[in-house]
Parts: sequence; C-alpha cells; structure tokens
Amino acid sequence: MRRTVNLMKDWNFINQNGKKRLVDLPHTWNDTDGQDGGNDYFRGTCIYEKQIERPKTAAKERIYLQFHGVNSSAKIILNDEVIGTHENGYSTFRFDVTDKLGEVNQLRVEADNGVNDKIYPQVADFTFYGGIYRDVEFLIVSEKHFALDYHGGCGVKATPDVKDKKGILHVQSYINEKAEKEDCSVLLELQDSAGNTVAEAAGTDVTMEVMDVHLWQGVKDPYLYKLKARLMQTGEILDEIEINCGFRTFYVDPDKGFFLNGKSFPLRGVSRHQDRRGIGNAISQEQMEEDMEMIREIGANTIRLAHYQHDAYFYDLCDRYGMIVWAEIPYISVHMPNGRENTFLQMTELIVQNYNHPCIAAWGLSNEITISGNSRKNKKDMLDNHRKLQEYVKKMDPTRVTTLACYAVCHPFHPVSKITDVVAWNLYLGWYVPGLFLNDWFMKFYHWKYPKRCLGYSEYGAEGMPNLHSAKPKRGDHSEEYQAKYHEYMLECFERHPFLWSTYVWNMFDFAADARDQGGEPGMNHKGLVTFDRKIKKDSFYIYKAWWSKEPFVHLCGKRYEYRAEKTTKVTVYSNQKEVTLYQNGKRIATKQGRHVFRFQVELEEENYLEAIAGEWKDSAVIYRTSNPRPEYKVKKGKSQNWV
Repeated sequence: MRRTVNLMKDWNFINQNGKKRLVDLPHTWNDTDGQDGGNDYFRGTCIYEKQIERPKTAAKERIYLQFHGVNSSAKIILNDEVIGTHENGYSTFRFDVTDKLGEVNQLRVEADNGVNDKIYPQVADFTFYGGIYRDVEFLIVSEKHFALDYHGGCGVKATPDVKDKKGILHVQSYINEKAEKEDCSVLLELQDSAGNTVAEAAGTDVTMEVMDVHLWQGVKDPYLYKLKARLMQTGEILDEIEINCGFRTFYVDPDKGFFLNGKSFPLRGVSRHQDRRGIGNAISQEQMEEDMEMIREIGANTIRLAHYQHDAYFYDLCDRYGMIVWAEIPYISVHMPNGRENTFLQMTELIVQNYNHPCIAAWGLSNEITISGNSRKNKKDMLDNHRKLQEYVKKMDPTRVTTLACYAVCHPFHPVSKITDVVAWNLYLGWYVPGLFLNDWFMKFYHWKYPKRCLGYSEYGAEGMPNLHSAKPKRGDHSEEYQAKYHEYMLECFERHPFLWSTYVWNMFDFAADARDQGGEPGMNHKGLVTFDRKIKKDSFYIYKAWWSKEPFVHLCGKRYEYRAEKTTKVTVYSNQKEVTLYQNGKRIATKQGRHVFRFQVELEEENYLEAIAGEWKDSAVIYRTSNPRPEYKVKKGKSQNWV
C-alpha cells in the first residue's frame, strides 16, 4: 500500500554567495530581505543538498520523489544526473526515481526565483519568495498503481452533481500502464461522514448515485462524503486513494448574484496571501489552520486564494469548513509572449491537482493583466492567450465558472473583461483616488451597461496601521480609523447592490511586498484586517464580524488610539447585537439601538475607562486626554504611495 517518507530535515543550503548552512524544510531565503523594502531581495538560484538513503520497500514497489512547492523553477539532480525540471513555483510535482536510487544517494535541488520572461509571476505587488517552501517526501506505491505521472494529479477525478434529492458522482480513474496490461480493476466505495457505505461501483469510468443525498452547503453545513478508490488484482488491494466529496450545485445570476444548491448565497469574503513575518511562504499546517480560524471568525463564506495555487492542505480546510473558493494562477500584471506556455502549464496543474475539491467554484485566469505597458503593447497576443485559456479551462472543467480580476483603469468596455464566464474588478475607489461614492457609480453603470454580465469585486481595501491614528481620518493617512471608515462604507455599498456575485476584501492579512515604501514601514502592504504576524486584529476586522458573524460579540474601537488631544472624542463600537450601552469611568454615557455600528460622543476626562456592553458581552479600553496630538500617530510618507 502507498505510504510516504518525509525528507524535511537536515538539508545543506548554499546561498548565492556560496555560503553553506544546515536548514530544515520548509525554507525560503527571502524571509528577511523579501520583507524589508527596497525592492532588492535576492532573486536567483540557490542550492539545497541532502544525502538520502533508499527507503525500505517491498518487492515490485515504485518510489517517487515528490515536491509540493519549489519557487519558482526547480532542477532536480540525483547522483549527478538531472532527473527533471519544473517551472511552476506553487504546485506539486514528482519523479519516479526507483531505478536511479542507490543505497545512499546525493540529492541536489537548484531552486530559482530569478527574473525571466517565461515563468509567472514576474511583476506583482507581492514578494516572490525563493526556496523549497513546502513538503518533500518519498511516495512509495505498488508497481501497479493509480496514475501519478500527469501534472501532479492523484489519478482519480470525481465530478458531483445533484438531481432533485439524488446525488450523482461521475468517477474517472486513471491507472498506470502496468496495471492496465495486467487487467487490474478499480473498486469504488462512497461513505457518509459516519463511515457507512452509501454507494459502490467497479470500473475506471462509472457513475454512482446516492439517494436523499446530504448536500455540501458551504459554511452553513459543509457535509463531506469520502470516496475510496481501490486498485485490485485477484482480490488484493494494490493501491488506494481517499478523496473527500461534496455534492453541490451552483450558478451565477447577473441580477441576483451567486446561488448554491438553488438558493441565494451571496459570496462575501476575503483574499489571502500565504506569507508571514520572518517566515515568508514557508508556513506550517498549524499556521494555515490559524489563518482559517480568523477568516471563520469574521463570518466570511468565501476566499479568493491569491494569486497562485495554495497548499493542498488549505484547500482541504476550505472543503471542511465550507469556504467557497476562487482559485487562480499567477498570470498577473504583465503579459509575456514567451510565457504563454507557462500559463497553460500552471492552469493545468491547478485544475488537475485541485479538481476534486468541492469548495472551488471559480477558476481565475489572470489578475490585473492590463496594468503594464507590455500588456498594452502585446494586446492582441494577450487577448488571444486569454481566449485560448478560456476554451482550455472550459474543456478541462465545464462544471465551474471562469473569471478574472480587472485592474482599476481597465475600463468596463475592455475586451479582456468579456472573455470569462463572470468578471470582477480590483477597485480602490476611496483609497488610491478620492470618492467612496464612486464605487456606487461604477456598480450602477456596469450593471446598466452590461445587464447580462455577472459583476464582482475581486479586491477593495485601504491601508491601515494599528500604530497610526486620527480624530479626523482621511484618505491616505494610513490610520486604523480611516481603514475602518472605508470598510464601513463598502459594506453598506454592497448591500445596496445585491447583484454582485462576489466581494473579496484585500486583504485578510498584511503581506510582504518588497517594492512598497509607505506608511512608515517599507516592504509591506498594510491593507490586511489582521497584521502580518497575526497578532493584532485591526478595528476593521470587527466591522466584518459585526456584519457577517452570528457569534454574539461587542468590540470597542480605538483601543490603540490611547492618547487623544480633543476635548470631545468620538467612540465607535461594532457589534452584531441590536443595542449597545457605553460607560465612562463607571457612568453610563448612552444606550443606542441600531445595527453593526454604534457611535457615541464622549467628553474626555484626564483618564477614561470605557466599557461597551451589549447584553452579556463586554469590551473595554482606557484612553487619556493629552494637551497636544501625538506625532507618532501621524503617517511618515514613504517614497511611493504604491508599488509601481
């Protein structure tokens, strides 16, 4: 039976200067210089070397060397022989090394995140961390096994459908040549969450049915079945794969938005980058779980996994917790004529490796592809590539919608915006340009002009730093207060325009963008609802929790705006309760009814203990009145207001 042998410990890492040190995986060499600003982090080739022993195997077993993420390209050398290369920094790849292994072996991996004109991404507002930043292992299987040599896939493709109350699962299995020649058979067993068998079938192309099927209902009820696929010969199990399956249907309506299982299900959620402070992209499963818990806390029901294929474990988490996913490739910012083949490679691997996840509803073709002059110069080639990608994706997977994210200055009439099934825009109206009201204008105009096109907001946001504050927040001040003000408006705006099929906050977490220099901390994009280290949930985090979460709570904003020079200050409270009372130094200031946002005017004393109470729930803060505004609360402008 298949099994894995972990290869994560004790690698010799040789940097660009030839210096060697011992590291454990996951690892990136840009965990510091990719986060400190200057747009000068090292991009090039570094080397990982390790002595590995041949794993113990039974007779007639095969050994695959499997990598889950090496950015951006990799050359794998075993015992001085190049056994393969890979040009996608975000996907799984593997090589059969059975016949190339001795008892003791030298493994060398040349990882390269250097500048080139054929591998995406090359230009974007995030750091392209180099390294072996996901798991490496031996995968040991019988010589007769489910196919492992097609773009990192598992060899089983399960397509769910629902007719009335019946679940239908079309399962296609792919087995290797030796298994085909020896007439091995495939047995399929579908189990419910309690482990009971609900359907069985035999064959490599079969349809299974489940009466009174329990639907996968997103965050409301993410019910999963388990499909067991067994490769059999004369009653012996040679290979086995387990896949989580969710039965669901969805469609998008241009007037009413997203529907899940025939019912309106507005997609309201966040975008996510995978990196962390001091760690980069070399994160653990525990850190992925922490990210998911915070996304769940605000009540989001969808995640845009930007701008690349994320770790397989995170898609598993999305299945388990009912997060509907927009999954995309890093075809971003600049169209490279020499990179066309790479867009198809990355899209193939994204779909092949993640097809079975019920959480995924949309495949994203590109992001802000019209932003660069090179894309405008090569417009004809860029459009042709998108049209061919669209045809290719729909052929690979006709069950899901395709989409792309348009840049703000990509006008609504641009032909690239009309290629995919649905479309969305990255708009920062009210941040990069003045006028929050322009969001309403854009939505109304687009829906009027293209009433049959489904429109979404793939990005929107404002920089907010928890150490910057203002009594009169305004666009560009990077204050925590303006960020909250911005998101208050956007949530109201989306409610006014229910036809939007999806909306995604940019971003759930602050992330590294080494080309940025703003807000007094270079190398960072501070649009997150949570800080880069995941330690501070900004006030904006709680406005979303007030709108989306059913978990009762009350949050008193401005805790970090501790010293205030104004005589009378505005105190804002976020809650999903209908009534909030504010106390100052034990004295009731006021009780207010409303929804989501509650505002109070407070005449400041020298020291003020504030307490907000909503039913059983309380939150508190201490603020002080000072004679002069604190200079450290004011933004220190960087060299640029953006990364370009």
